Amino acid sequence: MIRINENFLSMEKNYLFIDIAKRLRAYTDEHPDKPLIRMGIGDVTLPLAPCAVDAMKRAADEMGVKETFRGYEDSGAGYEFLREAVAGYYRQLGTDISPNEIRINDGAKSDCGNITDIFDKDNVVLMTDPVYPVYADSNKMSGRRIIYADSNEENGFAAMPDENIRADIIYLCSPNNPTGSVYTTAQLEKWVDYAIENGAVLIYDSAYEAFITDQQIPRSIYCVRNARRCAIEMCSLSKTAGFTGVRCGYTVIPHELTARASDGSEIRISDLWARRQGSKFNGVSYPVQRAAEAVFTPEGQRQIHENIAYYQRNARLIADTLNRLGISFTGGENSPYIWLKCPDGMDSWEFFDYLLNEIQVVGTPGAGFGKNGNDRFRLTSFNSYENTAEAMERLISLYTKRRNVSGH
Repeated sequence: MIRINENFLSMEKNYLFIDIAKRLRAYTDEHPDKPLIRMGIGDVTLPLAPCAVDAMKRAADEMGVKETFRGYEDSGAGYEFLREAVAGYYRQLGTDISPNEIRINDGAKSDCGNITDIFDKDNVVLMTDPVYPVYADSNKMSGRRIIYADSNEENGFAAMPDENIRADIIYLCSPNNPTGSVYTTAQLEKWVDYAIENGAVLIYDSAYEAFITDQQIPRSIYCVRNARRCAIEMCSLSKTAGFTGVRCGYTVIPHELTARASDGSEIRISDLWARRQGSKFNGVSYPVQRAAEAVFTPEGQRQIHENIAYYQRNARLIADTLNRLGISFTGGENSPYIWLKCPDGMDSWEFFDYLLNEIQVVGTPGAGFGKNGNDRFRLTSFNSYENTAEAMERLISLYTKRRNVSGH
């Protein structure tokens, strides 16, 4: 008789956003006349940059001509033209990465979940709480022990390592999803030192690095000293360039990042990952990789930063509104996410239902990201400016009414 992977039975039955979708369907069925403003799920709303669209069209035309048709990409790591473009981008960020240390993927989420394949199930995994669910779920599926570093109001939702705790695999995300917090260079140096001291691998998710405006905040883990000795970096074009419906990203594994096998031999992590991907992944389509290449051109960077600036304007509007209302939050600066404290002792699901029923504004309950999110709520800047402004006006009216009723 077939046996199942019973690690799945220990997981939450539904993914966070499935639960949200069910509640929204129930509400709209009962109130079809009340349109919702969705400020929760982190999907982009602006179209692809014109240069990316044009490059994709040209590449699709090439696929229809015998002389320029492309089949499998030989290296399995992504076309050289795109890996060269990504390496050039890293040079602009202030760090040298070889094109041979870069592998193109279909978005950071896939690699974040799949990277666990190359590590033993007995490794102890450390991640912050609140946490992006993919980090936790993919390791629960493998039956690994997970320990959490508390990100909370006291540390600005930027947990730091505890020297009394040992871990083998460490997950960090900066700018953070869901909290919007960012790590400074000094803070990341402590994490890198901790990883090296423990012989651990640090998996660093930089999917939102393009939203960083503070020149003192590193946009790559490799801008931090010694990070090449311990860190894997994953990034995506989903939020940077609106590729959520196109799917493209990249993972960087420096060649000097190694681990020891049980026989004592030293193994390059990049070789293991190349072998895994060669067996289980056929790569990203040629037209999509050409579109991604266009993103890294000067014109591409200009166009995508127009979109990023639009979302940053939305984030500032949300932050300004929360400041006006005296609501505690992190994010909104260097990040498209705003992580606010629920009022009057409400838990995050209570607050979700409250906003939905009172002002038809939809956010994301913090409880879906871990225990430290129980009294927190995530809003995103990925909407139109008009909808964002309307949502904030509704929020102001709601809080004004609450205070008038309570007498505060």
